[in-house]
Amino acid sequence: MNTIPRPTVGVVVLTMNDRPDEFPVAMASLLSQVGVELDVVVIGNGCVPAQVPDNVRTVALPTNVGIPEGRNVGAANVKGDLIFFFDNDAVLPDPTVLARLAAEFTRDPRRAFAQPRIADPRTGLTLRRWVPRLRASHPDRGGTVTVMAEGVVMVRRDAFEAVGGWPGHFFLFHEGVDLAWRLWDHGCIGHYAPEVIVHHPATNPSRHAAFYRFNARNRVWLARRNLPAPLIPLNLATWALVSLWRFRDRAALRASLAGLAEGLRGGHGSRTPMRWSTVARLTLAGRPPTC
Repeated sequence: MNTIPRPTVGVVVLTMNDRPDEFPVAMASLLSQVGVELDVVVIGNGCVPAQVPDNVRTVALPTNVGIPEGRNVGAANVKGDLIFFFDNDAVLPDPTVLARLAAEFTRDPRRAFAQPRIADPRTGLTLRRWVPRLRASHPDRGGTVTVMAEGVVMVRRDAFEAVGGWPGHFFLFHEGVDLAWRLWDHGCIGHYAPEVIVHHPATNPSRHAAFYRFNARNRVWLARRNLPAPLIPLNLATWALVSLWRFRDRAALRASLAGLAEGLRGGHGSRTPMRWSTVARLTLAGRPPTC
């Protein structure tokens, strides 16, 4: 009797040993998954990982290299046709989450990444920033998407490696948009599967001290790395207008302007502008790369 091989999934979890209550729960939910072959690694970002279950490998980085580069290290240390990036305060509430998410790739060979619906475990709320499209008021509507919530996402390894992985130097924020744009320029698409639910506490990203600076700097880097030259000023002007309208706090605005200036000075890395055909595909998919 022939058996269908189970999907092979490499799982990357980052830790700074700062979530002693959440991390064990996250790992228990991960290791209880069925219907997939798992290879799990925990990356200590500037620490030796603690509270790691038996038979789970670890890599201790001497310094905090940031989230995207830490995930790159993790991807290089796991095996699997698919890679699942998993925040260490998230929980997989059902043992079939990863198998169901992996099945999404079999439905369309163009899919390079698949994102579940992320919901707060207490309220069931899905934050707008977790919904990978502009019209985020209905988080239960799935389909093709052009960006991702990078903390809980599954990516096809061959596509991930073909585009060079995460932009490690971003350190924090907008690395998911950068990766998604490069995957689309590689001829791939993304998929949002809201029927697959992952729990994650509804935290505010501005809790990070450098949020406003990194957010602004990386928006500039994102545009300068990926967009055709005529679209860069349009993209940044749109972002600046939205920021002026949204940020009422003067300190936040000053930090954003400092990040904008930092991004304009350079440091964005190699520039590989997407093709105009990719701009058209992103626009037709509902999210032009100017916003």
